[in-house]
Amino acid sequence: MTARLSPASLARIERELAKYPPDQRQSAVMSALAIAQDEHGWLSDEVMEAVAQVLGMPPVAVYEVATFYNMYDLKPGGRHKVTVCTNLPCALSGGVEAAEHLKRRLGIGFGETSADGCVTLKEGECLGACGDAPVMLVDNKRVCSFMSHDRLDALVEELKK
Repeated sequence: MTARLSPASLARIERELAKYPPDQRQSAVMSALAIAQDEHGWLSDEVMEAVAQVLGMPPVAVYEVATFYNMYDLKPGGRHKVTVCTNLPCALSGGVEAAEHLKRRLGIGFGETSADGCVTLKEGECLGACGDAPVMLVDNKRVCSFMSHDRLDALVEELKK
């Protein structure tokens, strides 16, 4: 089963495991899922089962984590994922308008991927940067703040390159 994870990913997971006591391997589940998703682009059942095997956890426990948090993708998406915060503080500060602009620009709704396969658009919960609204997260790694329509258009163009 671990053949679904490359030696490089397994080494990264081992580094995460070293942060926890040996009897608490499951504590690295979120990191291990992120590493597996970075490698594969999304988390198939087989990949989640491989993570479970590496961590010595029941597969259902890994699925529970992967389905609870919205940073994990359980189906293939675009080359890039843009998650727009529409939680109340961001919604009141332009988050909803930013999301609508992206929907129009990309020709898609939340949970969909642009026709060119470039961007999957997601609706997200608080990204912890309420004072910087509208805020979005690109590829689970980069926070973009104060996203005016011009900045959104520039982001889309950047992601298409």
